Amino acid sequence: MTTHSIFHRASLAADMRIVGRGELSLDQLIDSFEIRFKSVEPTVEAFLSEADRFGRLRRDADSLAAQYPDPASRPPLYGALLAVKDIFHVDGYTTRAGSRLPPSLFAGAEANVVTRLKKAGALVIGKTVTTEFAYFEPGPTRNPHNLAHSPGGSSSGSAAAIAAGLAHITLGTQTVGSVIRPAAYCGLVGFKPSFGRVDTAGLVLFSPSADHVGFFTSDIADMQVVCAAVIDNWNNRPAPEKRPVLALPVGAYLEQSTALDCLEAQLDALEAAGYEIKRVPLFHNIATIDACHQDLIAGELALQHREWFARYSGRYRPRTAALIQHGQTVSPQRLKAAREHQLKLRERLHVVMEAEGIDLWICPSAPDVAPRGLGATGSPAMNMPWTHAGLPAVSVPARRGKLGLPLGLQLVSRFGKDEALLRWAGGIESAFKD
Repeated sequence: MTTHSIFHRASLAADMRIVGRGELSLDQLIDSFEIRFKSVEPTVEAFLSEADRFGRLRRDADSLAAQYPDPASRPPLYGALLAVKDIFHVDGYTTRAGSRLPPSLFAGAEANVVTRLKKAGALVIGKTVTTEFAYFEPGPTRNPHNLAHSPGGSSSGSAAAIAAGLAHITLGTQTVGSVIRPAAYCGLVGFKPSFGRVDTAGLVLFSPSADHVGFFTSDIADMQVVCAAVIDNWNNRPAPEKRPVLALPVGAYLEQSTALDCLEAQLDALEAAGYEIKRVPLFHNIATIDACHQDLIAGELALQHREWFARYSGRYRPRTAALIQHGQTVSPQRLKAAREHQLKLRERLHVVMEAEGIDLWICPSAPDVAPRGLGATGSPAMNMPWTHAGLPAVSVPARRGKLGLPLGLQLVSRFGKDEALLRWAGGIESAFKD
């Protein structure tokens, strides 16, 4: 297996400016992506196969151009190439959810977020590989930074597609760490809004109480464009001049990372850029939080798959089947307690932030760089408590670790403060640019 990097950035903002000025037609934009796609996709395997992908894409582009002949009236994502994790329904595509079950079981109306992206002018370039039902059983996708390593999961193909320069925007989901972790492994920006901020209608659900829709882009500026276009009441005010007060959650949670030396170097860079960083004890009971979240997602997955698993249990891969079997042992009382625990944890985090004067939590996006091999997608331990509490989180590229592989820094803000999180994230991102 070759280990060379094929990392490449396709800038949404830059391409939209060029297309908007008429310096590049949609056909020419698609031509450039087709050339790259044919060169690298057979190696990366980020996408599900599609007959006549680029012929269909050109027809879609022609329809879009005919709908908006006047450049001044074009929507904000006009011509942006969108790739969609294969647990979202997309008109014209079959949803398989990374599984061997009959796809007719999952049929449904197009996901609301996909429809909104298309109305904003995005063109679907295809569906991306997901782990089985967005859990841990991986697909064939490789990390564009080093093809011998995992891109992470469960949004494996969505992260790899951005890192390989095969799309401007990709859709993912996070139930534990499936946006933030692969974003870090692949050296790009992954954003998980506050729980419920983006509608999950049209998604093959894993855990309705924990599923978040998320996005991948090359940088924070592109993420701002996407969020402003498709998230209700998004406010793109300029970043405040005051830098946020940052806090590192120290204790048992942080000690799960095996790259704390790299984290200290990241903190040094932030302090050199003028950021105040507090070290605040947090999550001393991380094992309890983890057990509670496992009960929640396993119990809800078992409910979602109750009829399917009874009929097709032999078609599920081992790790997915084991989680469903665990979920079958979770009583309604334990499930109710787990849901209540989510809100209690959120409230506790807000109390600590208020008491300590904290604007953002900062911590590793993953315990270390992407693991070698394609048999596992890495640990979501760094993401779990924030997902459990439903807080908005973003991963920004933050230098490199072992073997020159990317590292990410995870930033987390208060529930509902998604806009402030991304505004501040832009400044933090710039502290790590070469």
